[in-house]
Amino acid sequence: MTWDYPQAFTLPLTPSIEDIDGLRHTNNAVYVRWCETIGWAHSEALGLSLADYQRINRAMAIRRGEYDYLLPSVLGEQLTLATWLVASDGKLSMERRFQLIRDSDQATILRGRWDLVCIEVSSGKVKRMPPEFCLTYLPAMVTTMVATFTTPELASATQAN
Repeated sequence: MTWDYPQAFTLPLTPSIEDIDGLRHTNNAVYVRWCETIGWAHSEALGLSLADYQRINRAMAIRRGEYDYLLPSVLGEQLTLATWLVASDGKLSMERRFQLIRDSDQATILRGRWDLVCIEVSSGKVKRMPPEFCLTYLPAMVTTMVATFTTPELASATQAN
C-alpha cells in the first residue's frame, strides 16, 4: 500500500450494514469512530492503555479533529486504516494522522488529523506530559512524509526545484 508516512500502524476494516447510511455509503461518523479505535490500538501497541492513563491521571485528549472525506466506501469493501504520530512539542501537544485506503484499487478514501493536548484526567485541565508519555510516544514519531506523485508533470516539476 502507498501510505503518506512510513511505518504505518494499520487496522483492516470492512463496512457492515450498520455502517451504511441513507446514501448507501459508509457514514462519515463511522470513519471518526474507526480513527478512535485505531488511535487506542496504536497507543496500546506502544505500551499505553486507558488503564495507564487513569493510573497516571494523564491523557492525550483531542483538541481538534479534521477529516477530509475524499471518496465513498460501501458495504463489504475491504479497507485498511493507518495511523501515525507525526509531531510533538514534548511538553503538552502531539499530532496524529490517519489515512484510509480501499484495498482493491489503493485509492485513499479519507485523510485525517488530530491535534492532541495532554490533560489531567481528574480535572480536565491541560498539564505537562508525564515521563511515561514522552518515553513511549516520542520515539514513535514519524517525521518524514513519503513523496508520492500522481502525475509525471508534478514529479518532474518537483525534481527540477
